[in-house]
Amino acid sequence: MNSLFLKEINAFFGSLTGYLVLALFLIALGLIVWVFPESSVLEYGFADLEALFSYTPLVFTFLVPALSMRLISEERKTGTWELLRTSPLSLVQIILAKYLALVALVFLAVLPTLLYAYSIIQLGDPVGNLDLAGFFGSWIGLLMIGATFAAVGLFASALTSQQVVAFALGVFLCFVLYFGFTALSEMLIGDLAYFAEELSLSYHYISLSRGVINSDDIFFLIGMIWVFLGASVLVLRNK
Repeated sequence: MNSLFLKEINAFFGSLTGYLVLALFLIALGLIVWVFPESSVLEYGFADLEALFSYTPLVFTFLVPALSMRLISEERKTGTWELLRTSPLSLVQIILAKYLALVALVFLAVLPTLLYAYSIIQLGDPVGNLDLAGFFGSWIGLLMIGATFAAVGLFASALTSQQVVAFALGVFLCFVLYFGFTALSEMLIGDLAYFAEELSLSYHYISLSRGVINSDDIFFLIGMIWVFLGASVLVLRNK
Protein backbone atom coordinates (compact mmCIF):
# COMPACT_ATOMS: atom_id res chain seq x y z
CA MET A 1 0.00 0.00 0.00
CA ASN A 2 2.88 2.35 0.80
CA SER A 3 4.51 1.58 -2.53
CA LEU A 4 1.31 2.43 -4.41
CA PHE A 5 0.99 5.67 -2.41
CA LEU A 6 4.56 6.67 -3.33
CA LYS A 7 4.00 5.60 -6.94
CA GLU A 8 1.07 8.01 -7.27
CA ILE A 9 3.04 10.87 -5.70
CA ASN A 10 6.02 10.21 -7.99
CA ALA A 11 3.75 9.96 -11.04
CA PHE A 12 2.32 13.38 -10.25
CA PHE A 13 5.67 15.10 -9.73
CA GLY A 14 7.30 13.10 -12.50
CA SER A 15 5.50 15.11 -15.17
CA LEU A 16 5.28 18.78 -16.02
CA THR A 17 1.48 18.63 -15.72
CA GLY A 18 1.63 18.15 -11.96
CA TYR A 19 3.77 21.21 -11.39
CA LEU A 20 1.64 23.20 -13.84
CA VAL A 21 -1.59 22.38 -12.00
CA LEU A 22 -0.16 23.43 -8.62
CA ALA A 23 1.39 26.56 -10.12
CA LEU A 24 -1.90 27.62 -11.70
CA PHE A 25 -3.69 27.02 -8.39
CA LEU A 26 -1.24 29.18 -6.43
CA ILE A 27 -1.20 31.89 -9.10
CA ALA A 28 -5.00 32.02 -9.10
CA LEU A 29 -5.11 32.39 -5.31
CA GLY A 30 -2.35 34.99 -5.39
CA LEU A 31 -4.27 37.07 -7.92
CA ILE A 32 -7.46 36.80 -5.87
CA VAL A 33 -5.84 37.73 -2.55
CA TRP A 34 -3.38 40.39 -3.66
CA VAL A 35 -4.21 41.70 -7.15
CA PHE A 36 -7.88 41.74 -8.17
CA PRO A 37 -9.42 44.98 -6.82
CA GLU A 38 -12.70 43.31 -5.83
CA SER A 39 -10.98 40.85 -3.48
CA SER A 40 -7.49 42.25 -2.81
CA VAL A 41 -6.50 42.43 0.84
CA LEU A 42 -4.53 45.59 0.08
CA GLU A 43 -7.64 47.29 -1.33
CA TYR A 44 -9.92 45.97 1.42
CA GLY A 45 -7.81 47.53 4.16
CA PHE A 46 -8.54 44.95 6.89
CA ALA A 47 -6.16 42.33 8.28
CA ASP A 48 -8.07 39.21 7.31
CA LEU A 49 -8.04 36.60 4.57
CA GLU A 50 -11.75 36.37 3.85
CA ALA A 51 -11.10 36.51 0.10
CA LEU A 52 -8.76 33.51 0.29
CA PHE A 53 -11.23 31.33 2.16
CA SER A 54 -14.23 32.51 0.13
CA TYR A 55 -12.78 31.75 -3.30
CA THR A 56 -10.54 28.74 -2.65
CA PRO A 57 -13.43 26.20 -2.53
CA LEU A 58 -14.49 27.45 -5.98
CA VAL A 59 -10.95 26.94 -7.27
CA PHE A 60 -10.95 23.51 -5.61
CA THR A 61 -13.95 22.44 -7.68
CA PHE A 62 -11.63 22.52 -10.70
CA LEU A 63 -8.26 21.76 -9.11
CA VAL A 64 -9.13 18.54 -7.28
CA PRO A 65 -10.94 16.86 -10.24
CA ALA A 66 -7.92 17.82 -12.38
CA LEU A 67 -5.66 16.01 -9.90
CA SER A 68 -7.93 12.99 -9.52
CA MET A 69 -9.15 12.39 -13.09
CA ARG A 70 -6.22 10.15 -14.05
CA LEU A 71 -5.99 8.04 -10.88
CA ILE A 72 -8.24 5.22 -12.06
CA SER A 73 -9.36 6.31 -15.54
CA GLU A 74 -5.81 6.20 -16.93
CA GLU A 75 -5.12 2.81 -15.34
CA ARG A 76 -8.25 1.33 -16.93
CA LYS A 77 -7.59 2.91 -20.32
CA THR A 78 -3.97 1.72 -20.51
CA GLY A 79 -4.79 -1.74 -19.16
CA THR A 80 -2.63 -1.46 -16.03
CA TRP A 81 -5.69 -1.65 -13.78
CA GLU A 82 -5.95 -5.42 -14.37
CA LEU A 83 -2.29 -5.79 -13.41
CA LEU A 84 -2.85 -3.74 -10.28
CA ARG A 85 -5.80 -5.92 -9.30
CA THR A 86 -3.60 -9.02 -9.45
CA SER A 87 -1.26 -7.52 -6.83
CA PRO A 88 -1.50 -8.61 -3.17
CA LEU A 89 -3.44 -5.44 -2.38
CA SER A 90 -7.20 -5.64 -1.95
CA LEU A 91 -9.50 -3.28 -3.84
CA VAL A 92 -10.10 -1.29 -0.65
CA GLN A 93 -6.35 -0.89 -0.09
CA ILE A 94 -5.86 0.28 -3.68
CA ILE A 95 -8.58 2.90 -3.31
CA LEU A 96 -7.23 4.09 0.03
CA ALA A 97 -3.65 4.36 -1.28
CA LYS A 98 -4.77 6.43 -4.27
CA TYR A 99 -7.04 8.56 -2.09
CA LEU A 100 -4.32 9.28 0.50
CA ALA A 101 -1.91 10.25 -2.28
CA LEU A 102 -4.51 12.67 -3.62
CA VAL A 103 -5.10 14.17 -0.15
CA ALA A 104 -1.35 14.62 0.25
CA LEU A 105 -1.27 16.59 -3.00
CA VAL A 106 -4.17 18.76 -1.83
CA PHE A 107 -2.31 19.41 1.43
CA LEU A 108 0.82 20.43 -0.49
CA ALA A 109 -1.28 22.79 -2.58
CA VAL A 110 -2.82 24.46 0.49
CA LEU A 111 0.37 24.57 2.58
CA PRO A 112 1.89 27.67 0.88
CA THR A 113 -1.19 29.70 1.84
CA LEU A 114 0.25 29.83 5.37
CA LEU A 115 2.61 32.43 3.95
CA TYR A 116 -0.42 34.64 3.35
CA ALA A 117 -1.21 34.53 7.07
CA TYR A 118 2.36 35.53 7.90
CA SER A 119 2.14 38.40 5.40
CA ILE A 120 -1.10 39.67 6.91
CA ILE A 121 0.35 39.43 10.43
CA GLN A 122 3.28 41.60 9.33
CA LEU A 123 1.06 44.06 7.44
CA GLY A 124 -1.43 44.45 10.28
CA ASP A 125 -1.61 47.59 12.40
CA PRO A 126 -0.51 46.71 15.02
CA VAL A 127 1.67 43.84 13.80
CA GLY A 128 0.00 40.53 14.61
CA ASN A 129 -3.52 41.88 14.20
CA LEU A 130 -5.08 38.71 12.77
CA ASP A 131 -7.87 36.48 14.04
CA LEU A 132 -5.76 33.32 14.29
CA ALA A 133 -8.67 31.19 15.55
CA GLY A 134 -10.75 32.15 12.53
CA PHE A 135 -7.78 31.65 10.20
CA PHE A 136 -6.88 28.16 11.39
CA GLY A 137 -10.54 27.15 11.58
CA SER A 138 -10.94 28.20 7.95
CA TRP A 139 -7.66 26.53 7.01
CA ILE A 140 -8.72 23.23 8.57
CA GLY A 141 -12.06 23.64 6.80
CA LEU A 142 -10.20 24.05 3.49
CA LEU A 143 -8.30 20.82 4.10
CA MET A 144 -11.53 18.99 4.92
CA ILE A 145 -13.27 20.37 1.80
CA GLY A 146 -10.25 19.39 -0.28
CA ALA A 147 -10.28 15.88 1.22
CA THR A 148 -14.01 15.58 0.49
CA PHE A 149 -13.55 16.76 -3.10
CA ALA A 150 -10.72 14.22 -3.42
CA ALA A 151 -13.12 11.39 -2.57
CA VAL A 152 -15.65 12.79 -5.05
CA GLY A 153 -13.01 13.12 -7.77
CA LEU A 154 -11.80 9.57 -7.17
CA PHE A 155 -15.38 8.33 -7.50
CA ALA A 156 -15.75 10.21 -10.80
CA SER A 157 -12.51 8.65 -12.04
CA ALA A 158 -13.84 5.19 -11.13
CA LEU A 159 -16.94 5.71 -13.28
CA THR A 160 -15.20 6.05 -16.63
CA SER A 161 -11.98 5.25 -18.47
CA GLN A 162 -11.94 8.70 -20.12
CA GLN A 163 -10.01 11.33 -18.17
CA VAL A 164 -11.88 14.27 -19.67
CA VAL A 165 -15.22 12.72 -18.74
CA ALA A 166 -13.92 11.99 -15.23
CA PHE A 167 -12.84 15.62 -14.90
CA ALA A 168 -16.23 16.94 -16.06
CA LEU A 169 -18.10 14.58 -13.72
CA GLY A 170 -15.85 15.53 -10.81
CA VAL A 171 -16.37 19.26 -11.38
CA PHE A 172 -20.13 18.78 -11.65
CA LEU A 173 -20.42 16.71 -8.48
CA CYS A 174 -18.16 19.03 -6.46
CA PHE A 175 -20.11 22.07 -7.64
CA VAL A 176 -23.46 20.51 -6.75
CA LEU A 177 -22.29 19.35 -3.32
CA TYR A 178 -20.79 22.72 -2.42
CA PHE A 179 -23.12 25.20 -4.10
CA GLY A 180 -26.13 23.22 -5.30
CA PHE A 181 -27.76 22.30 -2.00
CA THR A 182 -27.38 25.85 -0.71
CA ALA A 183 -29.15 27.18 -3.80
CA LEU A 184 -31.84 24.51 -3.38
CA SER A 185 -32.40 25.46 0.27
CA GLU A 186 -33.19 29.02 -0.81
CA MET A 187 -36.06 27.72 -2.94
CA LEU A 188 -37.54 25.58 -0.17
CA ILE A 189 -39.20 26.48 3.11
CA GLY A 190 -39.32 25.09 6.64
CA ASP A 191 -37.63 21.83 7.53
CA LEU A 192 -36.92 20.97 3.89
CA ALA A 193 -34.86 24.13 3.48
CA TYR A 194 -32.93 23.40 6.67
CA PHE A 195 -32.32 19.78 5.62
CA ALA A 196 -31.06 20.84 2.16
CA GLU A 197 -28.76 23.44 3.70
CA GLU A 198 -27.25 20.90 6.10
CA LEU A 199 -26.43 18.66 3.13
CA SER A 200 -24.38 21.47 1.60
CA LEU A 201 -20.62 21.35 2.05
CA SER A 202 -20.52 25.15 2.16
CA TYR A 203 -22.75 25.16 5.26
CA HIS A 204 -20.25 23.06 7.23
CA TYR A 205 -17.25 24.88 5.78
CA ILE A 206 -18.63 28.27 6.84
CA SER A 207 -19.33 26.84 10.29
CA LEU A 208 -15.69 25.74 10.63
CA SER A 209 -14.42 29.10 9.35
CA ARG A 210 -15.89 30.84 12.41
CA GLY A 211 -12.96 29.46 14.39
CA VAL A 212 -14.91 26.88 16.39
CA ILE A 213 -14.18 23.27 15.39
CA ASN A 214 -17.59 21.62 15.70
CA SER A 215 -17.56 17.83 15.79
CA ASP A 216 -20.82 17.71 13.81
CA ASP A 217 -19.16 19.46 10.86
CA ILE A 218 -16.09 17.21 11.01
CA PHE A 219 -18.17 14.02 11.24
CA PHE A 220 -20.38 15.12 8.34
CA LEU A 221 -17.41 15.73 6.07
CA ILE A 222 -15.73 12.47 7.13
CA GLY A 223 -19.03 10.70 6.45
CA MET A 224 -19.15 12.20 2.95
CA ILE A 225 -15.60 11.00 2.33
CA TRP A 226 -16.45 7.44 3.33
CA VAL A 227 -19.64 7.46 1.26
CA PHE A 228 -17.78 8.33 -1.93
CA LEU A 229 -14.85 6.03 -1.21
CA GLY A 230 -17.32 3.21 -0.56
CA ALA A 231 -19.15 4.08 -3.77
CA SER A 232 -15.85 3.90 -5.67
CA VAL A 233 -15.19 0.43 -4.29
CA LEU A 234 -18.68 -0.75 -5.24
CA VAL A 235 -18.43 0.66 -8.77
CA LEU A 236 -15.07 -0.94 -9.44
CA ARG A 237 -16.10 -4.23 -7.87
CA ASN A 238 -19.17 -4.40 -10.11
CA LYS A 239 -17.11 -3.53 -13.18
